Amino acid sequence: MPHLAYHFFFLVFLGFFALLSPRASQADETVYRFGVVPQFEHRKLFAIWKPIIDEISRRTGIRLELAATLTVPEFERALSAGNYDFVYANPYHILREYTHQGYLPLVRDDKPLRGILVVHRDNPVRSPVELRGQRLAIPSFNAVGASLLLRADLEDLFKVEMIPVNVKTHSSAYLQVASGQLPAAGGVEKTLQEQDVRVRDLLRVIYTTRDMPSHPVAAHPRVPPRLRQAVQQAILNLDGSKAGHELLAHVPIQRAVATSMQDYLPMRQWGLDRFWAD
Repeated sequence: MPHLAYHFFFLVFLGFFALLSPRASQADETVYRFGVVPQFEHRKLFAIWKPIIDEISRRTGIRLELAATLTVPEFERALSAGNYDFVYANPYHILREYTHQGYLPLVRDDKPLRGILVVHRDNPVRSPVELRGQRLAIPSFNAVGASLLLRADLEDLFKVEMIPVNVKTHSSAYLQVASGQLPAAGGVEKTLQEQDVRVRDLLRVIYTTRDMPSHPVAAHPRVPPRLRQAVQQAILNLDGSKAGHELLAHVPIQRAVATSMQDYLPMRQWGLDRFWAD
């Protein structure tokens, strides 16, 4: 009888220990959706993000699934509905959800984000003032650097209003100008550097916006803190290896650093809401 009692309590102890193990809990069987704002066309986005998310899963033991949408409005609806457990989104997306879904920024690129206004290299235009009333290719109405902040600067600093034309992605916006279809495009420095050199060489930047903190990887508050911390640390560690750094460079994230909502709150005073399209 004492032997049976000892065996029983030993099994209870093992079961309790298993419950405490981070990789053995029932929660770890959950598939966590990782959303990514569609900056690039679908195939390129998958080629960039799938290896990163797979590697984070491997390092953490957390089951992550890439949840990609074809358009930014689809992405915004999913974000506002809280459909993503983890997400890579533009800073203003995170700010707008601050009092709703409450996504928590974890990691961002140390390099700031800047919006740019580009024209064809052969276009004689030198100042945004010369583009008053003309059409502006943008990746989406709510792209923070390529549309919201750029249009705010054009209006506030240059007294210039342009006619935004939503062409769905950064790559499409640049191509519209490179091919002569539209006179100017809004973008960001990082995505311009990601374009094919043949497209890049046909473009000229005539204005650059103020700095803002880069797109964060953020987590929904329903995700347990230990899992949020595990993903944050996995991305930081990934950047510490040569192979991992090369993967993140395509996002592009040149140097991953920890972040929080405090880095983004000052942007609430910039008045970008006047250009937001619901």
